[in-house]
Amino acid sequence: MYRRAGLSRTITLAVALLSAVVSASAFAREFRTADTQNEDYPTVQALNYMGQLIAERTGGRHRITVFHSRQLGEEKETLEQTRAGAIDLNRTNVALIGTMVPAVNVLAMPFLFRSLEHLQKTLDGPIGTEILDSFETHGFVGLTFYDSGARSIYNSVRPVRSLEDLKDLRLRVQQSAQMAEMIRAFGAQPVEMPYGQVLTGLATKLIDGAENNWPSFVTTGHYKYAGYYSLTRHTVSPEVLVMSKKAWASLSPDEQTIFREAAQRSSTYMREKWKELEERSRKQAEAAGVKIIADIDRRPFEAAMAGIYAKAERDPAISALIERIRNVE
Repeated sequence: MYRRAGLSRTITLAVALLSAVVSASAFAREFRTADTQNEDYPTVQALNYMGQLIAERTGGRHRITVFHSRQLGEEKETLEQTRAGAIDLNRTNVALIGTMVPAVNVLAMPFLFRSLEHLQKTLDGPIGTEILDSFETHGFVGLTFYDSGARSIYNSVRPVRSLEDLKDLRLRVQQSAQMAEMIRAFGAQPVEMPYGQVLTGLATKLIDGAENNWPSFVTTGHYKYAGYYSLTRHTVSPEVLVMSKKAWASLSPDEQTIFREAAQRSSTYMREKWKELEERSRKQAEAAGVKIIADIDRRPFEAAMAGIYAKAERDPAISALIERIRNVE
C-alpha cells in the first residue's frame, strides 16, 4: 500500500513538473521583425542587439528574429501586416508610416531640423515621447527612433546646384504624398517607387535619380549608376521602430518594460554604428568617382517649401508641433 502511495506521489509530481514546463514554454515567443536594409546595416545590427538584450532579460523565453533585406516584403506592405498583427516588429522610415500616423509627417518636413544634433535632442525629449505615444491610436506601439542622417539628391544626368538644375529630372521618392509634393515643388518629377526597385530603375534609366542618405546610396549600389551627389540635406528625418498592438498585448507589464528599455538601448547602439557607416560610405563613393556637389545655396530650396508648410500648418496641432520643434535648443 505504501509502495502504491509513493508511486502515486511520484506520478503526481512528474505531471506537475511537466505541466510547469509546458506552461512556461507556452508563453515563450519568437517575435518576427521586418527591416528592408541588408544584414550589416546599422538598423539591422541594432535590432539584433535588442534581441540579445531581450533574450538575456527574459532568460531566453522571448526572442526576436530579424528578417532583413526585404525578406518579408517592401515597407509599405510590411507596415500593413504589422498593423494587422502578422508581423510583430517593424523598422521603417517616418515618411512611409506617416501615411498611417499623420503626426509623424512633421518629422519628415523638409528643412525643419537644423542638424542631426537638433533632431536627436528633439526625439530624446518630451516631443519624441509624445510622438511615440501617438502611434497607439493608429494600430501600432511606438518603441524608439533610429538615426537616418540627412537625405540628399543624387542623379546620373548633371550636377544639381540650383532648382533650375532639377527641372524635369525624374527622381524616385518614397511612397509618401508629402515627399512627392516636396520633389514637385523643387521642379523635378517625383516617381513613387519601393526601395527595392530603385537600383533597377537607375540601371534601366526609368528614373534619373533619387534622394537618400550616404549609407543607403552606397550599400544599395545606387552610386554605381548615379554619379552626382548634391548635398541638399533637405530632410533629417529618423527611422522608427514600431510593434503590433497584438504582439504588445501578449506581453506582461514587466515584459513590456523590458522591450521598451531594450529598444531604447538599441537606439544608442545604432547611433554609434551609424556614424561609422556614414563616414565609410562617403569615402567609398568618393573613391568610386562620385562627384559631390557641396556649393549649394539652400535658401531657394527652403523657400520652395512654403506651400508645404502652409498646407501642414492649417492644422493647429501640427502648427504648434512644428513651432515647438523649431524652438528646441
